[in-house]
Amino acid sequence: MTQEVLRDGFVTLWPTIMVQRLLPGHEANNPMFIEHIEAMERQHEHGSKDLTTDFMSANYFELDLPHVGWLRNHINQTVQTYFREMGMNYEIRWVIQGWANINRLGDYHEPHNHPRSYLSGTYYVKMPRGTDTESNRSDVRPNCITFFDPRATANMTAIRDDPYVAYEHTVQPRPGLMMMWPSFVNHFVHPNLSKDTRISVSFNIVLHWSDSYLPDTA
Repeated sequence: MTQEVLRDGFVTLWPTIMVQRLLPGHEANNPMFIEHIEAMERQHEHGSKDLTTDFMSANYFELDLPHVGWLRNHINQTVQTYFREMGMNYEIRWVIQGWANINRLGDYHEPHNHPRSYLSGTYYVKMPRGTDTESNRSDVRPNCITFFDPRATANMTAIRDDPYVAYEHTVQPRPGLMMMWPSFVNHFVHPNLSKDTRISVSFNIVLHWSDSYLPDTA
């Protein structure tokens, strides 16, 4: 496959494009998310705390609620922008599949990716402030999310100021932040070290397949 030469002969190969957006209107919508998601957990399997891990039981974005519609619209707009940024200027159809998360003291999500989807993301509704443990190591990053370079050995020979030095990208989310990334990227949600809850809505972008998506590899 030929590649257009860019930037005076330099070609950017295999980019991993991510989105980090603070959504306008989050101050008004987040209280509705909190009230609704906490009520969902109380009703889930007679009050069990497995709402987060039972993410396949229902699609959050099928709910006809104003705050869900607000987030759905922002996600769809962001997906369209993502495809334009990648230069994929043809019709692509998708569906959003999502679920709510509540993390309490000690809860975390081990490193993982999201098979059978094209893009994945999270919208942050409520974040704890500080920690409630007596002592922590200096390198702990409670409630952060870390993304790992899919090229596992890219940093093997990196030197100072080389962009390949950092094999991970860590973000300290705040309420109102939406992130989106290619679903193949492994990521890790650090433990919540607070008695306060961490609430978010995660989602996958699943494509409606069309043979028009097949690349021209000639």
